[in-house]
This record gives sequence, C-alpha cells and structure tokens, in this order.
Amino acid sequence: MTTAATANGRISRRKKARAGDAQRPLWIRLGFVFWLAVFWIALIAFCAVFADFLPFADPLKTNLSKTFHPIGQDGFILGADQIGRDMLSRIVHGAQISLKLAFTAPFISLVLGVTLGMCAGYFRGRVDGAIGIFVDSILAFPNIIAIMAILFFLGPTLINMILVLGFFGMVGDLRVARANTILYGEREFVIAARAQGASHLRIMFKELLPNVIIPVLALAIIGMSRVIVIEGILSFLGVGLPPPTPTWGKMISEGYSELGYAPHVTFVPAAVMFFTILSFNLIGDRLRTLTNARAGQI
Repeated sequence: MTTAATANGRISRRKKARAGDAQRPLWIRLGFVFWLAVFWIALIAFCAVFADFLPFADPLKTNLSKTFHPIGQDGFILGADQIGRDMLSRIVHGAQISLKLAFTAPFISLVLGVTLGMCAGYFRGRVDGAIGIFVDSILAFPNIIAIMAILFFLGPTLINMILVLGFFGMVGDLRVARANTILYGEREFVIAARAQGASHLRIMFKELLPNVIIPVLALAIIGMSRVIVIEGILSFLGVGLPPPTPTWGKMISEGYSELGYAPHVTFVPAAVMFFTILSFNLIGDRLRTLTNARAGQI
C-alpha cells in the first residue's frame, strides 16, 4: 500500500509539473538554447543575404604575399587561405550557397514527401503498396553514390544539386506524413467530413494536412542540416560546385592538405558549418518535441 501511494504521489507531482510547464509562455518553454540557435541561424542568414553590401573583401581576390596569414593579422579577421583570399569573406559568401540548399532542397522534399505520404496513408491498399515499393527502391541504393553519379552526368550546378538533394531527401518526410495520416485518418473530424459527403481531396487538404504538416515541418528543419552536410561531403569528394564558387565544404577540402601548417584554413569553415548544423538540429529537435506533445494531447 505504501509503495502504491508513493507511486501515485510521484505521478501526481509529474502531472502538476507538466501542467505548470504548459501554462508558461511558449518562448520560455522553447528554452535559452533554442533561441541561441535561432540567433546563430539569423546571423548567418543576415550575412548571407547582405554579403554584397557588407564591408567584406572580394572573396575571389588573391594575394600571394599574404598566403596562410593567421587569424587577426593584417586585417584578416579569420585569416587567409593558401592563395591569400580573405577567409571571413569566403565564409560569408559560402553561406549563400549553403543556405540556398538548406532552404530549397528540404522544401522540395517536404512537398514530395507530404503528397506521396498522405496518398499512401489515406488510400492505403495498392496505392500504399506502390509507394512503399518506390521508397524501398530509393533506399536500396546508397544515396550519396546515386547523388554523385547524377551530378557527374548532369553537371554539378546549384539547381541540379537542389533537385537531386530534394528528391532523395523526401523519404523521411514521406514516412512521417504517412504515419500521421493513418493516425488522424480515423478521427472524429475526418469521419464527420466523410459523412457530410466531402471529397477525398477536400478531406486530405482541409482536414488532414493541417495536422500532418506540423511534425513534418519539424523534420524538414532537421533536414536542412542534412543537406549542408551532404554538400560538404560532395565538395570534399570533388563533386561539389566548381571553383571559384566559395562553399564551406570546398574550403574545408582545400585546406586539408595544409592542416599541419595552417589549421585555420580548415577549422574555421568547419567550425562555422558545425555550429550551423548544430543549430538546425537543436531547433528541429525542440520543435519536434513540442509537436509530439501536442499530438499526444489531441
């Protein structure tokens, strides 16, 4: 009896704590780390958008007399690379490429994944089976090899990279959309819409989509970090955007051979990429936690 009473008391205290958390403002519940990550992404985005107007040096201008200048010397805030180009300027302009990929490729993945996932979860049967085979065929071949092969034949342009990364990144969105469509497909509001004679299209886009899109958006934010990682891998393997376009992955690759002599050429862009990827993951994980809690309350 004592053990049962103690357990009930603990459960009661947990419920009160959760109720207290739910009454706090959303911006407080998100936490300090979340807003710190948002600040970093906002800073990188601001520098990328206004890179051409900010007082940075030309990212393509070389100065062979200042090769491998260390951090903070002769006006090079983040140092200079192997041919004397300003690292800070190249990182800022490289952010343009990384953020273009981060905000466009996951959007394509989201559109494709939600569309196919909702169709699979709503219609089930043969539609679900066909889409399942399609997804399995994508997963059967290593994505990074497929991406490299496609970019090799089509050319490593920015638009090709966006389309390829968007296509291969839709699997996660598709699975989450399918699972949530099945979850909400038998709820009262969907049954009521069917009873009123609503069409399949109306039910999917008016009743199901608002509930399905929330967890998928949280996953799409995490997908932004994945896209940046893949771009870095492709650039390191020599299949990224061609020079002289500055990208974070290419900067890391270019400084790898001089790691012992001038480590800042590799570690500075690697650090910027690390904090950007970490920020996207922190934001996505926190939003996913809140959406899961919301789903549990419905």
